[in-house]
Amino acid sequence: MSAYELRKFVAPEIVFGVGAIDRVGQYAALYGAKRAFVVSDPGVVAAGWTGRVLACLEEVGLQYSLFTDVSSNPRAEEVMAGAELHRLNRCDLIIAVGGGSAMDCAKGIGIVVSNSGSILDYEGIDRITLPMPPLICIPTTAGTSADVSQFTIITDRKKRSKIAIISKAVVPDVAIIDPQTLTTMSPYLTACTGMDALVHAIEAYVSNACSPLTDLHALEAIRLISANLLPSIASSDNIEHRSQMMLGSLEAGLAFSNASLGAVHAMAHSLGGYLDLPHGECNAMLLEHVVSFNYSEVGERYGNVGRALGLEVDKMGASEINKAVFGKIRELRIDSGIDGGLEARGVRVSDISDLAQNAIQDACMATNPRNAVKRDLEVIFEEAL
Repeated sequence: MSAYELRKFVAPEIVFGVGAIDRVGQYAALYGAKRAFVVSDPGVVAAGWTGRVLACLEEVGLQYSLFTDVSSNPRAEEVMAGAELHRLNRCDLIIAVGGGSAMDCAKGIGIVVSNSGSILDYEGIDRITLPMPPLICIPTTAGTSADVSQFTIITDRKKRSKIAIISKAVVPDVAIIDPQTLTTMSPYLTACTGMDALVHAIEAYVSNACSPLTDLHALEAIRLISANLLPSIASSDNIEHRSQMMLGSLEAGLAFSNASLGAVHAMAHSLGGYLDLPHGECNAMLLEHVVSFNYSEVGERYGNVGRALGLEVDKMGASEINKAVFGKIRELRIDSGIDGGLEARGVRVSDISDLAQNAIQDACMATNPRNAVKRDLEVIFEEAL
């Protein structure tokens, strides 16, 4: 790839730092909205972050409607229910408070409110014609980076699959990113979302749509996440480690939103849609195997990934680097508490053909650095069992 090859880079306005969440009322007021539609989920409500946002809205005199019927893998019917409630309450601003599920659901609601039809009509790239209502995202996990990305992932339960909606129309207007929100995450959620962010960074760096801008963010994300994930799991209230993880997630999001992803995400989307498995957990178990599959095509880039992971790759040959990167990723996954394989999560050998078929059709496969056929993905699934 030439450094001068044409590329674009999109990002929202970003407010980052401890206490940023308390600025939501100030930013919401800038849009002249009369009623905000707040999308969250029961876990974030119980943690207190949703209530804190609502209090900020009350301080500036902004009315709101609250929608919390969001699953861990947001479903098309949940998006449609949210859009109907948005219309009934005549809301004119959307605020998402939560992890990727709440933010993706909020994006889906915005799409349907402005463009009508079913959210499933918008699968693919650049299929949204009308702009959404203003969208403010407040992430409460350091993983999905939906607060800065042009991706929306929704589950179609009838087909047991996930659809990817990719458009700059779904890039939020404002991302309010406060590391404090990570202090209420469980160790396992910290592990899964952190590994998701690491996958974002690695896949963006080796993507065939990468650029010097995305490389910068991707490598820094790998450094930040690999150094701070385990300390964050060990000490949930350490704001320094949490801030570094949140920054790493942000950097990874800016990278993958603009360089896209690859086979890890295509396969994880398939697993999540087919068996309703947690997205970050799926990514974590697939990453090392996809790295091995891709290595022959982009070995030099994986060498740079190894450096960012803290490996002394300059003294290694190509096969040694491959083994070292594979080993480091597996070590980080297991040490973070994500052990075992897909079989332990209910995946059967008989599922693999359908899983591979869904994955090979996923939009993320277009930017995987090595071309793959269905059988290639079947083998990777088998290795991850």
